[in-house]
Amino acid sequence: MDRFHEMLVFVAVAEEEGFAAAARRLNTSPPSVTRAIAAMEQRIGTQLLARTTRSLHLTEAGQRYLEDCRRILAELDEAEEAAAGSYSIPCGHLTVTAPVLFGELYVAPVLGDYLDRFPLVNINALLVDRVVNMSDEGVDVAVRIGHLQESGQQVHKVGQVRRVVCASPGYLDQHGRPRHPQQLREARIATSSASQLISEWQFVEAGQALTVPIEPRLVVSANNAAINLAKLGWGMTRVLSYQVAAAVAAGELEIVLEDFEPAPLPIQVVFQKTGRVPAKVHTFVDFLSHRLGQDRALNPAMQPLG
Repeated sequence: MDRFHEMLVFVAVAEEEGFAAAARRLNTSPPSVTRAIAAMEQRIGTQLLARTTRSLHLTEAGQRYLEDCRRILAELDEAEEAAAGSYSIPCGHLTVTAPVLFGELYVAPVLGDYLDRFPLVNINALLVDRVVNMSDEGVDVAVRIGHLQESGQQVHKVGQVRRVVCASPGYLDQHGRPRHPQQLREARIATSSASQLISEWQFVEAGQALTVPIEPRLVVSANNAAINLAKLGWGMTRVLSYQVAAAVAAGELEIVLEDFEPAPLPIQVVFQKTGRVPAKVHTFVDFLSHRLGQDRALNPAMQPLG
């Protein structure tokens, strides 16, 4: 068994934390995985994995060797991709991630146009409301909202969003327009469990942070549901400005308490930069960054054309 294959087996065992799981990942048998690890440890002359009847974990030497194996295998993949021309011609599979609603509204429309221009690329779009670890989940490009960054990332800022409180004009006519965030404690509030701030909302007053406890009467599992409830006049909600830009423009929702909003959050397109960047990655980053950067809902300070 060649050393590169042994490294693949070792990395699989370490990441899956078991021989059987590694065998399933590699589509081979557990005994062959066991033999590969035993042969590797015998050749190197040290124990890489500490085994008990219930668990398996890396030794100190194993942890160092795992990092080296990952680096060597990544360099091998890079060399093969370079030989295949992927650094000069956009081709192969590209994995992209973005928050669900942002991805649906702003990223998905770009994907088809990009694929039309670069027919040798296939895209897997992972739209989820969680921070995806790009290295662990094999993601090439991510759209981040907020100050989120992993090591070794290149960042392109393409816009910004506000955290806005809104309700329908009808609701505000009936119940009054709040003039201070503390008045929200008396309002009917619908919020999404996708938000981490269900029990309190953050504002700024006279340059100082202001935290307002809230008691939402209705918690739903998706931002769209909370937005629709607000549009129907049931109550108030707090979301990111891009999520309600169309409804505000159409007069279905009205933003309140703008003077108390925290600083806007940046919208960033990020990608891993640990060596040469494949053509599929840098062309998609440029394509997406240009399109998002031209969107007035994400860049309200843009000057009118003409």
